[in-house]
Amino acid sequence: MSKRSSELTTLTIAQAGDLLARREITATALTEAFLARIAAVDHKIASYITVTADLARRAAAQADRELGHGVRRGPLHGIPIALKDIYETEGVLTTGHSHLRKDHVPSVDAETVRRLKAGGAIILGKLATHEFANGAMTPDQPFPAAKNPWNTAYQPGGSSSGSGAAVAAGLCMGAMGSDTGGSIRNPAGFCGIAGIKPTYGLVSRCGIFPLAFSLDTAGPMTWTVEDSALMLDVLAGYDPNDQASAKAPKVDYGAASHRSIKGMRIAFARGWHEDATPDTLKGIDEAVRVLRDLGAIVEEVVFPDLWDYHICGRVIITVEAHAIHRQEVIETPQSFGYTTRRRFQLGAFLTAEQYVSALRFRRQLQLDTRAAMRGYDLILAANQWGPPEPFKEPQPIFHFLDKASFAMPFNVTGQPALTLCCGFGSDSFPLAFQLVGRPFDEASVFAAGAAFERATPWRLHRPSL
Repeated sequence: MSKRSSELTTLTIAQAGDLLARREITATALTEAFLARIAAVDHKIASYITVTADLARRAAAQADRELGHGVRRGPLHGIPIALKDIYETEGVLTTGHSHLRKDHVPSVDAETVRRLKAGGAIILGKLATHEFANGAMTPDQPFPAAKNPWNTAYQPGGSSSGSGAAVAAGLCMGAMGSDTGGSIRNPAGFCGIAGIKPTYGLVSRCGIFPLAFSLDTAGPMTWTVEDSALMLDVLAGYDPNDQASAKAPKVDYGAASHRSIKGMRIAFARGWHEDATPDTLKGIDEAVRVLRDLGAIVEEVVFPDLWDYHICGRVIITVEAHAIHRQEVIETPQSFGYTTRRRFQLGAFLTAEQYVSALRFRRQLQLDTRAAMRGYDLILAANQWGPPEPFKEPQPIFHFLDKASFAMPFNVTGQPALTLCCGFGSDSFPLAFQLVGRPFDEASVFAAGAAFERATPWRLHRPSL
Protein backbone atom coordinates (compact mmCIF):
# COMPACT_ATOMS: atom_id res chain seq x y z
CA MET A 1 0.00 0.00 0.00
CA SER A 2 1.17 3.54 -0.72
CA LYS A 3 1.66 6.04 2.07
CA ARG A 4 -1.31 8.01 0.74
CA SER A 5 -3.56 4.94 0.89
CA SER A 6 -2.42 4.21 4.44
CA GLU A 7 -3.25 7.76 5.47
CA LEU A 8 -6.75 7.46 4.00
CA THR A 9 -7.52 4.32 6.02
CA THR A 10 -6.69 6.08 9.30
CA LEU A 11 -9.12 8.94 8.73
CA THR A 12 -12.22 9.06 10.90
CA ILE A 13 -15.68 9.19 9.33
CA ALA A 14 -15.96 12.84 10.38
CA GLN A 15 -12.61 13.74 8.83
CA ALA A 16 -13.25 11.84 5.61
CA GLY A 17 -16.73 13.33 5.32
CA ASP A 18 -15.32 16.85 5.48
CA LEU A 19 -12.67 16.06 2.86
CA LEU A 20 -15.24 14.43 0.58
CA ALA A 21 -17.61 17.38 0.89
CA ARG A 22 -14.76 19.76 -0.05
CA ARG A 23 -13.72 17.40 -2.90
CA GLU A 24 -10.20 17.13 -1.48
CA ILE A 25 -10.48 13.33 -1.72
CA THR A 26 -12.80 11.09 -3.72
CA ALA A 27 -14.98 8.21 -2.59
CA THR A 28 -13.25 6.08 -5.21
CA ALA A 29 -9.78 6.77 -3.78
CA LEU A 30 -11.08 6.11 -0.28
CA THR A 31 -12.72 2.85 -1.30
CA GLU A 32 -9.65 1.65 -3.22
CA ALA A 33 -7.48 2.38 -0.19
CA PHE A 34 -9.64 0.15 2.01
CA LEU A 35 -9.88 -2.61 -0.60
CA ALA A 36 -6.09 -2.58 -0.90
CA ARG A 37 -5.67 -2.74 2.87
CA ILE A 38 -8.15 -5.62 3.14
CA ALA A 39 -6.17 -7.51 0.48
CA ALA A 40 -2.89 -6.82 2.27
CA VAL A 41 -3.91 -7.38 5.88
CA ASP A 42 -7.13 -9.32 6.38
CA HIS A 43 -5.54 -12.73 5.92
CA LYS A 44 -3.96 -12.12 9.34
CA ILE A 45 -7.24 -11.54 11.20
CA ALA A 46 -9.98 -13.09 8.98
CA SER A 47 -12.47 -10.32 9.70
CA TYR A 48 -14.24 -10.55 6.31
CA ILE A 49 -16.33 -13.45 5.02
CA THR A 50 -17.21 -11.70 1.75
CA VAL A 51 -15.60 -8.65 0.13
CA THR A 52 -17.96 -6.91 -2.32
CA ALA A 53 -15.28 -5.05 -4.25
CA ASP A 54 -17.20 -4.54 -7.51
CA LEU A 55 -20.34 -3.33 -5.74
CA ALA A 56 -18.24 -0.99 -3.60
CA ARG A 57 -16.48 0.48 -6.63
CA ARG A 58 -19.78 1.15 -8.38
CA ALA A 59 -21.25 2.79 -5.29
CA ALA A 60 -18.10 4.92 -4.89
CA ALA A 61 -18.28 6.09 -8.50
CA GLN A 62 -21.91 7.07 -8.00
CA ALA A 63 -21.04 8.94 -4.80
CA ASP A 64 -18.32 10.85 -6.63
CA ARG A 65 -20.75 11.86 -9.39
CA GLU A 66 -23.28 13.09 -6.83
CA LEU A 67 -20.75 14.89 -4.65
CA GLY A 68 -19.25 16.44 -7.78
CA HIS A 69 -22.66 17.98 -8.54
CA GLY A 70 -23.03 19.33 -5.02
CA VAL A 71 -25.40 16.61 -3.82
CA ARG A 72 -24.50 15.34 -0.34
CA ARG A 73 -26.86 12.78 1.14
CA GLY A 74 -25.51 13.03 4.68
CA PRO A 75 -22.52 12.25 6.90
CA LEU A 76 -21.95 8.77 5.41
CA HIS A 77 -21.98 9.80 1.74
CA GLY A 78 -18.92 8.14 0.19
CA ILE A 79 -17.87 6.45 3.47
CA PRO A 80 -16.72 2.77 3.27
CA ILE A 81 -18.33 0.55 5.89
CA ALA A 82 -18.97 -3.18 6.38
CA LEU A 83 -21.73 -5.35 7.84
CA LYS A 84 -21.86 -8.17 10.36
CA ASP A 85 -22.88 -11.22 8.35
CA ILE A 86 -26.32 -11.46 9.91
CA TYR A 87 -27.52 -8.37 7.99
CA GLU A 88 -29.44 -9.39 4.89
CA THR A 89 -28.00 -7.83 1.74
CA GLU A 90 -29.62 -7.98 -1.68
CA GLY A 91 -27.69 -10.29 -3.98
CA VAL A 92 -24.84 -10.83 -1.51
CA LEU A 93 -24.05 -13.96 0.47
CA THR A 94 -25.38 -13.65 4.04
CA THR A 95 -24.35 -16.64 6.15
CA GLY A 96 -24.63 -15.95 9.86
CA HIS A 97 -21.22 -17.73 9.94
CA SER A 98 -23.11 -21.02 9.78
CA HIS A 99 -23.25 -24.09 7.54
CA LEU A 100 -27.04 -23.71 7.64
CA ARG A 101 -26.86 -20.44 5.66
CA LYS A 102 -23.56 -20.82 3.80
CA ASP A 103 -25.33 -20.50 0.42
CA HIS A 104 -28.01 -17.98 1.47
CA VAL A 105 -28.30 -14.98 -0.88
CA PRO A 106 -31.16 -12.61 0.11
CA SER A 107 -33.30 -10.82 -2.46
CA VAL A 108 -33.76 -7.65 -0.36
CA ASP A 109 -31.71 -5.53 2.03
CA ALA A 110 -32.26 -5.29 5.75
CA GLU A 111 -33.85 -1.96 6.65
CA THR A 112 -30.59 -0.72 8.20
CA VAL A 113 -28.68 -1.63 5.04
CA ARG A 114 -31.27 0.19 2.95
CA ARG A 115 -30.83 3.31 5.09
CA LEU A 116 -27.04 3.13 4.89
CA LYS A 117 -27.17 2.84 1.11
CA ALA A 118 -29.72 5.65 0.88
CA GLY A 119 -27.30 7.76 2.92
CA GLY A 120 -24.57 7.12 0.37
CA ALA A 121 -22.46 4.67 2.38
CA ILE A 122 -20.16 2.31 0.47
CA ILE A 123 -20.62 -1.33 1.52
CA LEU A 124 -17.23 -3.12 1.45
CA GLY A 125 -18.51 -6.54 2.47
CA LYS A 126 -19.74 -8.90 5.16
CA LEU A 127 -17.92 -9.54 8.43
CA ALA A 128 -17.31 -12.60 10.56
CA THR A 129 -19.53 -13.29 13.57
CA HIS A 130 -20.11 -15.94 16.15
CA GLU A 131 -22.55 -18.40 14.61
CA PHE A 132 -26.02 -16.80 14.55
CA ALA A 133 -24.61 -14.28 17.05
CA ASN A 134 -24.68 -16.93 19.79
CA GLY A 135 -22.03 -19.64 19.45
CA ALA A 136 -18.28 -19.26 19.66
CA MET A 137 -15.89 -19.41 16.68
CA THR A 138 -14.97 -23.07 16.40
CA PRO A 139 -13.17 -25.18 13.76
CA ASP A 140 -16.40 -26.97 12.79
CA GLN A 141 -17.85 -23.78 11.29
CA PRO A 142 -17.51 -22.84 7.60
CA PHE A 143 -15.24 -19.79 7.94
CA PRO A 144 -12.11 -18.97 9.95
CA ALA A 145 -12.37 -17.31 13.35
CA ALA A 146 -11.78 -13.55 13.38
CA LYS A 147 -8.70 -12.59 15.41
CA ASN A 148 -7.85 -9.66 17.64
CA PRO A 149 -5.65 -7.20 15.69
CA TRP A 150 -3.79 -6.17 18.87
CA ASN A 151 -2.57 -9.76 19.25
CA THR A 152 -3.82 -12.41 16.82
CA ALA A 153 -3.36 -15.21 19.37
CA TYR A 154 -6.34 -13.75 21.24
CA GLN A 155 -10.05 -13.47 20.56
CA PRO A 156 -11.63 -10.15 19.51
CA GLY A 157 -14.77 -10.68 21.59
CA GLY A 158 -18.16 -11.52 20.21
CA SER A 159 -20.48 -11.93 18.71
CA SER A 160 -19.72 -8.94 16.45
CA SER A 161 -16.16 -10.24 16.26
CA GLY A 162 -15.35 -9.37 12.67
CA SER A 163 -16.87 -5.92 13.10
CA GLY A 164 -14.64 -5.09 16.06
CA ALA A 165 -11.53 -6.52 14.42
CA ALA A 166 -12.10 -4.82 11.05
CA VAL A 167 -12.66 -1.36 12.51
CA ALA A 168 -9.65 -1.64 14.82
CA ALA A 169 -7.43 -2.87 11.96
CA GLY A 170 -8.48 -0.04 9.64
CA LEU A 171 -10.30 -2.34 7.20
CA CYS A 172 -13.47 -0.19 7.18
CA MET A 173 -14.43 3.17 8.63
CA GLY A 174 -17.41 1.77 10.49
CA ALA A 175 -19.24 -1.50 10.87
CA MET A 176 -22.64 -2.72 11.88
CA GLY A 177 -22.94 -5.03 14.87
CA SER A 178 -25.78 -6.45 16.94
CA ASP A 179 -26.13 -6.59 20.71
CA THR A 180 -28.39 -9.01 22.60
CA GLY A 181 -26.17 -9.60 25.63
CA GLY A 182 -23.14 -7.41 24.92
CA SER A 183 -22.24 -8.42 21.36
CA ILE A 184 -21.36 -4.89 20.22
CA ARG A 185 -19.72 -3.79 23.45
CA ASN A 186 -17.62 -6.91 24.10
CA PRO A 187 -15.63 -6.67 20.83
CA ALA A 188 -15.59 -2.88 21.01
CA GLY A 189 -13.84 -3.13 24.38
CA PHE A 190 -11.43 -5.92 23.48
CA CYS A 191 -10.52 -4.30 20.14
CA GLY A 192 -10.23 -0.76 21.55
CA ILE A 193 -12.90 0.96 19.46
CA ALA A 194 -16.21 2.73 20.10
CA GLY A 195 -19.49 0.83 19.88
CA ILE A 196 -22.99 1.70 20.97
CA LYS A 197 -25.97 -0.46 21.78
CA PRO A 198 -28.77 2.03 21.12
CA THR A 199 -31.99 2.13 23.08
CA TYR A 200 -34.09 -0.95 22.35
CA GLY A 201 -36.42 0.01 19.51
CA LEU A 202 -34.43 2.97 18.14
CA VAL A 203 -32.85 1.08 15.22
CA SER A 204 -34.75 -1.39 13.02
CA ARG A 205 -33.90 -5.11 13.27
CA CYS A 206 -35.94 -5.98 10.15
CA GLY A 207 -33.81 -8.20 7.92
CA ILE A 208 -31.27 -9.08 10.62
CA PHE A 209 -31.01 -12.74 11.70
CA PRO A 210 -32.66 -12.78 15.16
CA LEU A 211 -31.26 -14.24 18.36
CA ALA A 212 -33.74 -13.09 21.03
CA PHE A 213 -36.56 -10.85 19.85
CA SER A 214 -37.14 -9.02 23.12
CA LEU A 215 -33.47 -8.08 23.52
CA ASP A 216 -31.94 -7.85 20.01
CA THR A 217 -30.51 -4.42 19.17
CA ALA A 218 -28.60 -3.19 16.11
CA GLY A 219 -25.93 -0.53 16.24
CA PRO A 220 -22.69 0.92 14.84
CA MET A 221 -19.05 0.26 15.72
CA THR A 222 -16.41 2.86 14.79
CA TRP A 223 -12.97 4.19 15.69
CA THR A 224 -14.38 7.24 17.52
CA VAL A 225 -17.50 8.10 19.47
CA GLU A 226 -18.30 10.95 17.09
CA ASP A 227 -18.24 8.50 14.18
CA SER A 228 -20.75 6.25 15.96
CA ALA A 229 -22.98 9.29 16.42
CA LEU A 230 -22.77 10.09 12.71
CA MET A 231 -23.72 6.53 11.78
CA LEU A 232 -26.64 6.55 14.20
CA ASP A 233 -27.88 9.76 12.56
CA VAL A 234 -28.49 7.67 9.43
CA LEU A 235 -29.72 4.49 11.16
CA ALA A 236 -32.17 5.73 13.79
CA GLY A 237 -35.86 6.00 13.04
CA TYR A 238 -39.19 4.22 13.14
CA ASP A 239 -39.76 1.12 11.01
CA PRO A 240 -43.35 -0.21 10.86
CA ASN A 241 -42.01 -3.64 9.86
CA ASP A 242 -40.22 -4.06 13.21
CA GLN A 243 -42.79 -4.71 15.93
CA ALA A 244 -40.45 -3.31 18.60
CA SER A 245 -39.64 -0.12 16.68
CA ALA A 246 -40.28 3.09 18.59
CA LYS A 247 -41.48 6.46 17.31
CA ALA A 248 -38.77 8.58 18.94
CA PRO A 249 -38.06 12.25 18.20
CA LYS A 250 -35.34 12.95 15.61
CA VAL A 251 -32.03 13.95 17.22
CA ASP A 252 -28.82 15.28 15.65
CA TYR A 253 -26.38 12.89 17.31
CA GLY A 254 -23.37 14.25 15.45
CA ALA A 255 -24.02 17.71 16.88
CA ALA A 256 -24.65 16.22 20.33
CA SER A 257 -21.14 14.73 20.33
CA HIS A 258 -19.78 18.28 20.53
CA ARG A 259 -21.84 19.41 23.53
CA SER A 260 -20.22 20.49 26.78
CA ILE A 261 -20.63 18.07 29.68
CA LYS A 262 -20.00 20.62 32.42
CA GLY A 263 -22.48 19.92 35.21
CA MET A 264 -23.53 16.53 33.82
CA ARG A 265 -24.25 14.08 36.65
CA ILE A 266 -22.86 10.55 36.31
CA ALA A 267 -23.68 7.61 38.60
CA PHE A 268 -20.61 5.39 39.00
CA ALA A 269 -21.40 1.67 39.49
CA ARG A 270 -18.06 0.99 41.19
CA GLY A 271 -19.39 -1.88 43.28
CA TRP A 272 -19.84 -4.07 40.19
CA HIS A 273 -16.18 -4.39 39.23
CA GLU A 274 -14.20 -4.68 42.46
CA ASP A 275 -12.74 -8.04 41.30
CA ALA A 276 -11.58 -6.78 37.89
CA THR A 277 -7.88 -6.78 37.00
CA PRO A 278 -5.67 -3.98 38.41
CA ASP A 279 -5.22 -2.57 34.89
CA THR A 280 -8.99 -2.41 34.40
CA LEU A 281 -9.51 -0.72 37.76
CA LYS A 282 -6.78 1.81 37.00
CA GLY A 283 -8.25 2.58 33.56
CA ILE A 284 -11.74 3.15 34.94
CA ASP A 285 -10.50 5.32 37.80
CA GLU A 286 -8.56 7.41 35.29
CA ALA A 287 -11.72 7.75 33.17
CA VAL A 288 -13.58 9.04 36.23
CA ARG A 289 -10.81 11.59 36.85
CA VAL A 290 -10.92 12.84 33.24
CA LEU A 291 -14.70 13.24 33.27
CA ARG A 292 -14.52 15.17 36.54
CA ASP A 293 -11.83 17.42 35.06
CA LEU A 294 -14.21 18.10 32.17
CA GLY A 295 -16.79 19.39 34.64
CA ALA A 296 -18.97 16.33 35.13
CA ILE A 297 -20.10 15.29 38.61
CA VAL A 298 -19.27 11.62 39.12
CA GLU A 299 -20.58 9.93 42.28
CA GLU A 300 -20.64 6.31 43.43
CA VAL A 301 -24.14 4.82 43.39
CA VAL A 302 -25.35 1.36 44.41
CA PHE A 303 -27.22 -0.55 41.69
CA PRO A 304 -28.88 -3.98 41.82
CA ASP A 305 -26.53 -6.95 41.94
CA LEU A 306 -24.76 -7.63 38.63
CA TRP A 307 -25.70 -11.34 38.75
CA ASP A 308 -29.40 -10.44 38.93
CA TYR A 309 -29.23 -8.74 35.54
CA HIS A 310 -27.00 -11.45 34.12
CA ILE A 311 -29.18 -14.40 35.08
CA CYS A 312 -32.36 -12.60 34.02
CA GLY A 313 -30.96 -11.79 30.60
CA ARG A 314 -29.47 -15.25 30.10
CA VAL A 315 -32.78 -17.00 30.78
CA ILE A 316 -34.56 -14.76 28.27
CA ILE A 317 -31.88 -15.20 25.57
CA THR A 318 -31.72 -18.96 26.05
CA VAL A 319 -35.48 -19.50 25.78
CA GLU A 320 -36.05 -17.11 22.87
CA ALA A 321 -33.03 -18.39 20.89
CA HIS A 322 -34.24 -21.97 21.31
CA ALA A 323 -37.69 -20.99 20.07
CA ILE A 324 -36.19 -19.48 16.90
CA HIS A 325 -33.84 -22.38 16.08
CA ARG A 326 -35.76 -25.29 17.63
CA GLN A 327 -36.71 -27.03 14.39
CA GLU A 328 -33.18 -26.96 12.97
CA VAL A 329 -31.70 -28.07 16.29
CA ILE A 330 -34.01 -31.10 16.26
CA GLU A 331 -33.68 -31.99 12.57
CA THR A 332 -30.06 -31.12 11.72
CA PRO A 333 -28.13 -30.59 14.98
CA GLN A 334 -24.87 -31.58 13.29
CA SER A 335 -25.14 -28.52 11.04
CA PHE A 336 -24.40 -26.20 13.95
CA GLY A 337 -21.01 -25.63 15.54
CA TYR A 338 -20.68 -27.57 18.79
CA THR A 339 -20.95 -24.47 21.02
CA THR A 340 -23.94 -23.06 19.12
CA ARG A 341 -25.82 -26.35 19.18
CA ARG A 342 -25.44 -26.85 22.92
CA ARG A 343 -26.41 -23.28 23.74
CA PHE A 344 -29.57 -23.52 21.64
CA GLN A 345 -30.41 -26.93 23.12
CA LEU A 346 -30.19 -25.54 26.65
CA GLY A 347 -33.39 -23.60 26.03
CA ALA A 348 -35.38 -26.83 25.86
CA PHE A 349 -34.76 -27.38 29.59
CA LEU A 350 -36.20 -24.06 30.75
CA THR A 351 -39.91 -23.93 31.54
CA ALA A 352 -42.56 -21.40 30.56
CA GLU A 353 -42.82 -20.48 34.24
CA GLN A 354 -39.11 -19.70 34.41
CA TYR A 355 -39.31 -17.59 31.26
CA VAL A 356 -42.30 -15.60 32.50
CA SER A 357 -40.57 -15.12 35.87
CA ALA A 358 -37.52 -13.72 34.04
CA LEU A 359 -39.73 -11.29 32.11
CA ARG A 360 -41.33 -10.09 35.36
CA PHE A 361 -37.92 -9.82 37.00
CA ARG A 362 -36.70 -7.75 34.04
CA ARG A 363 -39.44 -5.23 34.72
CA GLN A 364 -38.41 -5.02 38.38
CA LEU A 365 -34.77 -4.51 37.43
CA GLN A 366 -35.80 -1.74 35.04
CA LEU A 367 -37.64 0.02 37.86
CA ASP A 368 -34.80 -0.50 40.35
CA THR A 369 -32.24 0.82 37.87
CA ARG A 370 -34.34 3.87 37.14
CA ALA A 371 -34.64 4.53 40.88
CA ALA A 372 -30.88 4.19 41.42
CA MET A 373 -30.27 6.57 38.52
CA ARG A 374 -32.67 9.22 39.83
CA GLY A 375 -30.97 12.62 39.69
CA TYR A 376 -28.27 11.44 37.28
CA ASP A 377 -27.86 11.79 33.53
CA LEU A 378 -25.62 8.79 32.89
CA ILE A 379 -24.21 5.62 34.43
CA LEU A 380 -20.50 4.80 34.28
CA ALA A 381 -19.69 1.09 34.48
CA ALA A 382 -16.94 -1.37 33.66
CA ASN A 383 -17.00 -3.04 30.25
CA GLN A 384 -14.88 -6.15 30.89
CA TRP A 385 -13.15 -7.98 33.73
CA GLY A 386 -9.75 -8.03 32.05
CA PRO A 387 -8.03 -8.86 28.74
CA PRO A 388 -9.58 -11.08 26.04
CA GLU A 389 -9.29 -14.87 26.09
CA PRO A 390 -6.64 -16.65 24.02
CA PHE A 391 -7.77 -19.04 21.31
CA LYS A 392 -7.92 -22.61 22.58
CA GLU A 393 -9.81 -25.80 21.84
CA PRO A 394 -12.24 -26.96 22.93
CA GLN A 395 -13.85 -23.63 23.69
CA PRO A 396 -16.07 -23.41 26.76
CA ILE A 397 -19.69 -24.01 25.81
CA PHE A 398 -21.37 -22.19 28.68
CA HIS A 399 -18.76 -19.49 29.29
CA PHE A 400 -21.47 -17.18 30.60
CA LEU A 401 -21.79 -19.30 33.76
CA ASP A 402 -18.30 -18.23 34.86
CA LYS A 403 -18.66 -14.48 35.39
CA ALA A 404 -21.50 -12.02 35.18
CA SER A 405 -21.51 -9.72 32.16
CA PHE A 406 -21.06 -5.98 32.62
CA ALA A 407 -22.97 -5.49 29.36
CA MET A 408 -26.08 -7.51 30.23
CA PRO A 409 -27.68 -4.99 32.64
CA PHE A 410 -28.39 -2.60 29.80
CA ASN A 411 -29.80 -5.26 27.50
CA VAL A 412 -32.20 -6.09 30.32
CA THR A 413 -33.13 -2.44 30.89
CA GLY A 414 -33.04 -1.48 27.19
CA GLN A 415 -30.93 1.64 27.84
CA PRO A 416 -28.38 3.05 25.38
CA ALA A 417 -24.86 1.89 26.32
CA LEU A 418 -21.62 3.08 24.75
CA THR A 419 -18.25 1.34 25.07
CA LEU A 420 -15.08 3.35 24.55
CA CYS A 421 -11.35 2.93 25.09
CA CYS A 422 -9.78 4.32 28.28
CA GLY A 423 -6.15 3.31 27.80
CA PHE A 424 -4.01 0.22 27.53
CA GLY A 425 -2.99 -2.36 30.09
CA SER A 426 0.48 -3.64 30.94
CA ASP A 427 -0.20 -6.44 28.43
CA SER A 428 -0.81 -3.81 25.69
CA PHE A 429 -4.48 -4.75 25.30
CA PRO A 430 -7.08 -1.95 25.23
CA LEU A 431 -8.99 -1.03 28.38
CA ALA A 432 -12.60 0.10 28.13
CA PHE A 433 -15.61 1.35 30.08
CA GLN A 434 -19.29 2.00 29.43
CA LEU A 435 -21.36 5.17 29.50
CA VAL A 436 -25.08 4.50 29.75
CA GLY A 437 -27.97 6.91 29.30
CA ARG A 438 -31.67 7.07 29.98
CA PRO A 439 -33.83 5.48 27.26
CA PHE A 440 -33.59 7.47 24.00
CA ASP A 441 -30.98 9.85 25.44
CA GLU A 442 -28.13 8.73 23.18
CA ALA A 443 -27.29 12.45 22.84
CA SER A 444 -25.95 12.68 26.41
CA VAL A 445 -24.05 9.42 25.99
CA PHE A 446 -22.33 10.70 22.86
CA ALA A 447 -21.59 14.07 24.46
CA ALA A 448 -19.77 12.51 27.40
CA GLY A 449 -17.99 9.86 25.33
CA ALA A 450 -16.74 12.27 22.69
CA ALA A 451 -15.62 14.78 25.32
CA PHE A 452 -13.63 12.03 27.01
CA GLU A 453 -11.98 11.04 23.72
CA ARG A 454 -11.02 14.63 22.90
CA ALA A 455 -9.38 14.95 26.33
CA THR A 456 -7.33 11.73 26.07
CA PRO A 457 -4.69 10.42 23.61
CA TRP A 458 -6.02 6.89 23.13
CA ARG A 459 -7.41 7.40 19.60
CA LEU A 460 -3.84 7.96 18.40
CA HIS A 461 -2.90 4.32 19.19
CA ARG A 462 -3.65 1.73 16.50
CA PRO A 463 -2.67 -1.93 16.22
CA SER A 464 0.18 -2.77 13.85
CA LEU A 465 -0.38 -5.68 11.49
